[in-house]
Amino acid sequence: MKTINTYHDSHLFVSAIRVLDHQKSASPAIEDVCSLLGFSLERGHFICNKLVEMGIVEIVEGAYGMRLYIKDHTLLEEIPTSDQESKLDEALKQFKANRKGYAEKVASIQAGQKEKRKNLFADLEKKLKSGLKDK
Repeated sequence: MKTINTYHDSHLFVSAIRVLDHQKSASPAIEDVCSLLGFSLERGHFICNKLVEMGIVEIVEGAYGMRLYIKDHTLLEEIPTSDQESKLDEALKQFKANRKGYAEKVASIQAGQKEKRKNLFADLEKKLKSGLKDK
């Protein structure tokens, strides 16, 4: 399965809108854009919704259904180029932090056990010494 890169997919989506607008002399529907790009409708709607949120694309509902218009293509450059890597890096950092916390917890438990053992031996030694002095 191909990884999703929002930056490249967004550029493709906007370009497809332009190509279809040129070919048909009318603004395309989401289905047309998805068909041209070979995207599933779910993926197309996901990308389209992201582009609408960012103000890059505008959806207008008219007599011929929902049509896509490019509102401000320059905002495409504000999309991070490697969002998948950043998510992976974030997950890796979180894992390392959890692992470090876990290691610290184990170390503190081991130190506590060592201290308990030391105190136990000290108490036993005192009891033995006091027992020897009484006899």
